[in-house]
Amino acid sequence: MNQIDLNGRVAIVTGGARGLGEATAKRFIESGAHAVIWDIDPAAIDAAIARLGGKASGQVVELTNEAVVGQAADAVRDQFGKIDILVNNAGITGGNGKTWELQPDVWRQVLEVNLVAPYLTSRAVVPGMIEKGYGRIVNIASIAGKEGNPNASHYSASKAGLIGLTKSLGKELAGTGVLVNAVTPAAARTPIFDQMKQEHIDYMLSKIPLNRFLEPSEAAAMIAWLSSEDCSFSTGAVFDLSGGRAVY
Repeated sequence: MNQIDLNGRVAIVTGGARGLGEATAKRFIESGAHAVIWDIDPAAIDAAIARLGGKASGQVVELTNEAVVGQAADAVRDQFGKIDILVNNAGITGGNGKTWELQPDVWRQVLEVNLVAPYLTSRAVVPGMIEKGYGRIVNIASIAGKEGNPNASHYSASKAGLIGLTKSLGKELAGTGVLVNAVTPAAARTPIFDQMKQEHIDYMLSKIPLNRFLEPSEAAAMIAWLSSEDCSFSTGAVFDLSGGRAVY
């Protein structure tokens, strides 16, 4: 594993109790950062911290609640004095179905978790990052946000919106020392697959030229670099993690 220097950095990883989020927290810890897991499931947080050797901390956070997010960010700053890195990883698929067959409440929930929550978390941490003159925000979008997967219009729209948020926020923060970038993974075999139909999983695999799913550790490697000082001239950018599916 190539070493990325995150020594002394304080990183929040949303949805960090499993999947890509846990892999990212692990890579951060190995790179010298302290990882703070924000997740809705307290048991999953405890289990992830145990798997990470007790080297992370965690908070139960309802990411779609503005007041709760603000309080959680304040708690991190009170404990560590700063927030250097935010990884907006938490997301849901909302299941699969034709657009006209998906229920409005499900559609809205996917947008709330996948798009509104990253806005709220960014809103909570950006002023402190500006004050310190340093920050890195990495948004975990999806190849679906570039191409639009059939039978997943709510998920695709939410991730396209997250790409747009990344570009806008990156331009707004240019010159402050705070950089904002996104990655667009193809599917990785994580617990989120449990929310999908098998035919949808097969469809996603068929579109990947490398003919395999993404490994969480591969995503974590790119996220760690984007969270480091070595990433110094990219902001508002979208980095491909699609195994060759959409290299733009």
